[in-house]
Amino acid sequence: MTFAFGLRLGAVLVFSCLATAASAAAKLTPDAIAAAKPDGTKIAGEDPSPLGVRLQVLLDRAHFSPGEIDGRLGENAKKALQAYAEAQQLPGSDTVSDELWAKLTADSRPVLTQYKLTAKDVDGPFLKKLPAKMEEMKGLKQLGYTSVQEALAEKFHMSKQLLATLNPGQRFKRAGEMITVVDTAPAAAETMKAQRIEVDKTRQTVKAFGDNNQLIAFYPATVGSEEKPSPSGTLKVTEVSPNPTYGYNPDYKFKGVKSRKRFEIKPGPNNPVGNMWIGLSAEGYGIHGTPEPDRVSKAESHGCVRLTNWDAQRIAGLVGKGTPVDFIDAPR
Repeated sequence: MTFAFGLRLGAVLVFSCLATAASAAAKLTPDAIAAAKPDGTKIAGEDPSPLGVRLQVLLDRAHFSPGEIDGRLGENAKKALQAYAEAQQLPGSDTVSDELWAKLTADSRPVLTQYKLTAKDVDGPFLKKLPAKMEEMKGLKQLGYTSVQEALAEKFHMSKQLLATLNPGQRFKRAGEMITVVDTAPAAAETMKAQRIEVDKTRQTVKAFGDNNQLIAFYPATVGSEEKPSPSGTLKVTEVSPNPTYGYNPDYKFKGVKSRKRFEIKPGPNNPVGNMWIGLSAEGYGIHGTPEPDRVSKAESHGCVRLTNWDAQRIAGLVGKGTPVDFIDAPR
């Protein structure tokens, strides 16, 4: 009797979760996203919303990254909004003021666009399965994407779930088919250069400052780990290396890695440091990408500074050899 009741209860819970997910997806239509506007209340909530998608895209375009665009107005979106307000010299809060919204929507282009799948998109090659352990990765020839959906989601800075929601019934199998994606392309060619980078170890953020100490870009990050804490003070950029080979050093004794010998993992977006490595002037430390964009600022980074792959690429375009990187222990 108890076992049967448990099955019934489980079925009800699963049905409830599916109904909630379906309801959220139903709201995320192109028309609803295009028309979404703030209503003066605090931005909050773990459920995707049309406003969440629009706000995240607008912030991403302005170089104030919310991390993975998923429509959820969580901590990363709040951090990006606060930083954008700071850059615009406006009061920071969890609400979107009329003045702040006017600044963001000065880029009046639609936040969604149509994209035609190419043969390169759908043909791969793709990994059949990404190993869970580092030791199992070292024998692979490359650490590529595991699916068309993963590759497209990263290309457009969005979650796989949002990609699926915007394209109901689409299997992403045929070149030439049109799909709906978010449009994060900047309004103009990017010519900015950072005079310094600031890594806030407490807030788990990265800021880029230009001339006259102007805040020009922001990124949520994962900074450091218990087993290998991030450094303090000022380091400098020593290298910018796209598609890096990852070298494991057994001296660090990372959790889950049993090997006592050095080994290498081939390049690719699913490499442990993603597809970008920005080396710093302390051995073994750097700013890098990740194969898990949804976990940025939510999981440890073995002492380095982890960003989404696309944000790591953007920072790489802002810095050069010698750019100072300040590690801040407490909020300024």
